[in-house]
This record gives sequence, C-alpha cells and structure tokens, in this order.
Amino acid sequence: MPETLALTRLLNQVLGGPITSFLNAIGIQPNHPNAPISDAYALELLVAVILVAFFLLVRFTLSVEKPAPVQQFAEIIHEFVGGQADQILGHGYGRFQSFVTVIFLFVLLCNLLGLIPGIDTPTSFPIVPLGLAIATFVFYNYHGFREQGIKGYLGHFAGPIWWIAPLLFPIEIISHCARVMSLTIRLYANMFASDLVTLVFFSLVPLGIPVIFLGLHAAVSVIQAFVFMLLAMIYLSQAVSHEH
Repeated sequence: MPETLALTRLLNQVLGGPITSFLNAIGIQPNHPNAPISDAYALELLVAVILVAFFLLVRFTLSVEKPAPVQQFAEIIHEFVGGQADQILGHGYGRFQSFVTVIFLFVLLCNLLGLIPGIDTPTSFPIVPLGLAIATFVFYNYHGFREQGIKGYLGHFAGPIWWIAPLLFPIEIISHCARVMSLTIRLYANMFASDLVTLVFFSLVPLGIPVIFLGLHAAVSVIQAFVFMLLAMIYLSQAVSHEH
C-alpha cells in the first residue's frame, strides 16, 4: 500500500473508487488502483483546507476597533508580502498579491509539516514542487499575454535587435520552460535533503541533538518558501513589464 497516514487511508476509502474510475475514464491507469491518493496529495489537501479555514476565520472576524489575533497575524503577512511585491513588481502589484501570498503560505505550511514526527515533508516529493512550479509558470505567462498581448509578449522573447531575434527567441523559450524544472528541483532538493539529515540524526541520537536539526529544518522551510515567492514575483515582473 502506498499510503502510511491515517488521513490518506480515510481519503482512499471515501474517494479512492471514484478517483480511480475517473482516471481510467480519461485513459490513466493509477499504479495503485485501490489507493490512488498518496500521502503527498493528502497532505497537500490538508494544507489547502487549513488555509481556506484560516482565510474564512479572518474574513468573519474582521474588526476595525478590536482586531483579533488572527486578523493581526493576517495583516502582518499581508504587509510583509505586499512590501516585497511593491519592491519587485512596483505599481499595480496588488492584483498579484493574493497569488504570491497563497504560494508563500502553501509552500511554508507544506515544508513545516515535516517537523511532525512520522510525516514526510510534502515538498520532498517531486510531484508537489512540480505542481507549484507549473501553476506559477501558467500564472505569470497568462498575465504576460494579458498585459502585453500576443505580439507584445512574444516580442519580449525575441529581444530588441531584429537580426538576432531568430537565435534569441528559441533560447528564451527554452529558458522560460526551464524555470519549471528550476523551481521544482530547488524546492524538492532542499526539503528532501533537510528531511534526510533530520532522519539520520534522529536514528543515530534520538534525544538532544536532533532538536538542532529540527530548528534547521524550520529555517530551511521558511527560506525556501520565501525564495519560491520571490522567484514568482520576479517572473511576474518580467512578464508584465513593457520595457524591452
């Protein structure tokens, strides 16, 4: 059985049959038909539910006179992400802030789940960073086309010098596609290594010293979430910029 978590077993019992039928209907044969939902997907779903619950709680407890602690925490996150977006994206950053905020919080919570004993960090499975990378890739390219139009955005790949455009255009296309691999490998490799180091020291010295590596894992989790968010902002700023 591919799943090890109680949450994954529950989801497979409830949703495994319909998911397997749907995958078969579109021509995809899951490796484990009786348990198509993996631990990584179950944890992603858990993080998504936590974030939705957090945003709903903030929405329904909004108060100007007496802000609740959860509202104050949300405002800190909003100001932090907004400050970074203002520096990188400049004027009009507000329309992208919700996306980069969710990316930051989602990656951060996925990373921090690895601090719980018995749970592998979701982002240490390649499929999770890959999904986040593809979502980021689609998002910034969509806004690039929306902001500049098809001709203007594709002209961005060709560069300002017409005679070198036939050489530069395919290089830029490959470079942009490689961003998916870069985002995926950076997040996956760092979180996988962090998980592995923590596991090794827990196996060698069960008490005391592993706490240091749990702290290191927490630090790596925050840094990687921040880097992923920054790169998403940078790609967005390049996509919507009208300067060539």
